Amino acid sequence: MVSNPVHGLPFLPGTSFKDSTKTAFHRSQTLSYRNGYAIVRRPTVGIGGDRLQFNQLSQAELDELASKAPVLTYGQPKQAPPADFIPAHVAFDKKVLKFDAYFQEDVPMSTEEQYRIRQVFLESQGIELNPPEKMALDPYTELRKQPLRKYVTPSDFDQLKQFLTFDKQVLRFYAIWDDTDSMYGECRTYIIHYYLMDDTVEIREVHERNDGRDPFPLLMNRQRVPKVLVENAKNFPQCVLEISDQEVLEWYTAKDFIVGKSLTILGRTFFIYDCDPFTRRYYKEKFGITDLPRIDVSKREPPPVKQELPPYNGFGLVEDSAQNCFALIPKAPKKDVIKMLVNDNKVLRYLAVLESPIPEDKDRRFVFSYFLATDMISIFEPPVRNSGIIGGKYLGRTKVVKPYSTVDNPVYYGPSDFFIGAVIEVFGHRFIILDTDEYVLKYMESNAAQYSPEALASIQNHVRKREAPAPEAESKQTEKDPGVQELEALIDTIQKQLKDHSCKDNIREAFQIYDKEASGYVDRDMFFKICESLNVPVDDSLVKELIRMCSHGEGKINYYNFVRAFSN
Repeated sequence: MVSNPVHGLPFLPGTSFKDSTKTAFHRSQTLSYRNGYAIVRRPTVGIGGDRLQFNQLSQAELDELASKAPVLTYGQPKQAPPADFIPAHVAFDKKVLKFDAYFQEDVPMSTEEQYRIRQVFLESQGIELNPPEKMALDPYTELRKQPLRKYVTPSDFDQLKQFLTFDKQVLRFYAIWDDTDSMYGECRTYIIHYYLMDDTVEIREVHERNDGRDPFPLLMNRQRVPKVLVENAKNFPQCVLEISDQEVLEWYTAKDFIVGKSLTILGRTFFIYDCDPFTRRYYKEKFGITDLPRIDVSKREPPPVKQELPPYNGFGLVEDSAQNCFALIPKAPKKDVIKMLVNDNKVLRYLAVLESPIPEDKDRRFVFSYFLATDMISIFEPPVRNSGIIGGKYLGRTKVVKPYSTVDNPVYYGPSDFFIGAVIEVFGHRFIILDTDEYVLKYMESNAAQYSPEALASIQNHVRKREAPAPEAESKQTEKDPGVQELEALIDTIQKQLKDHSCKDNIREAFQIYDKEASGYVDRDMFFKICESLNVPVDDSLVKELIRMCSHGEGKINYYNFVRAFSN
């Protein structure tokens, strides 16, 4: 039977209880330290708070446990606590073992040495080392301790004499680099300085105001410039290594810089076009050259390129379409403001007939309106009842090109092209002018220089015939249309009745302002607003009858006949 190891009681239900002397209730650790290293404890199993090893007990040990008397009063004596554990990283903190050592390193890429001695440090613990030995000598370190050897090369030219003689003497040349053959290239100006004291060359860039370039003063720093390289030195990395006399057969000298000739430096071909006065004197004394020219390399403006307009596509006006070729954001063509102000609200009206082989088109009438301010034409077809053709706007305001005119230089219809019997071709349709209003005759007489004598005579004769019609024709027209006779009689009556009325002034111009298409018709609402503003007695019975006779079925009123009743 298993007994309680603390109190000696059998480990049975009802005979075990908590240890009142226990003060540590922490959870047991699963790790322990041995020789400074953390190791896992062996698994144990607990019985009543204590732990038993998994090892199997012998029979003698089991008999001893069975016959052992339990201590009920104080329990078994506690063992002394173990010594405090100190980890290795705490015990040996800041304790370092230092050993001096070396090793031999081969140097295969050097002609001055074959190996080097490298010194190191060894840090360890518990390693038995040999007694100290003598440090081996490093041949490279010993070589550096020796004084440097001085090489003196005999020279045919005394460089000190050259320095003292030509100190602060500089040849100045003006050159250009023409790079216009490449994309986005340009012709740039440079100043080349040749220092006589040491045969070095310096290239400075000339900046202009607002040239868009960073203000770097030097294109090439002061240095000797090779002219001819050794054949084996063509692949010499000049960008990372300096060139010595071993790689160069010939250097650039003062005799290579001649005005009017080109020379290549750092892959750029410079053309020398001028030099300063000191350089001219030097070349005259040194080389006997007296005729150094001054070459003009100023920029010449290229000839202007003639703008060619693309062919006209037929949409809109030619002047308006051409603006897309002049600017990225097209603007409206310029207008003659003076002409628009002088000829504002001046409209020439003509009555025309359509020249067509179709029988239905013979009775159609069209009103041409020519706007003097903009030279535009609009066409309106008065509606006719029971004609089967819808009247209204036939052509909006636009300039009409004459036939047989070129697209590049179009010729538009003008006021001189409209007269009695004239044929006007509008986008393939031919119209014949039959009649005009009185304002056209007044305009033609005041601007007779714009018209031919035949055109002016045709309008004058037509107006005279219209003002004095033949009695026979008048009687035939009256017999043919009784409504016309009634309308004329009503107009005469209103003229006599309203002879002294104040509404006569400018009544026609008031209606023409709101008749943008010059059709002779205005809306019914607009008609009564105009009459009200001009104090026209629309409540009069005769005026009401005249309005009824001038009314149209589509809500419009013909103001031409209405205005006749209020004119002299």
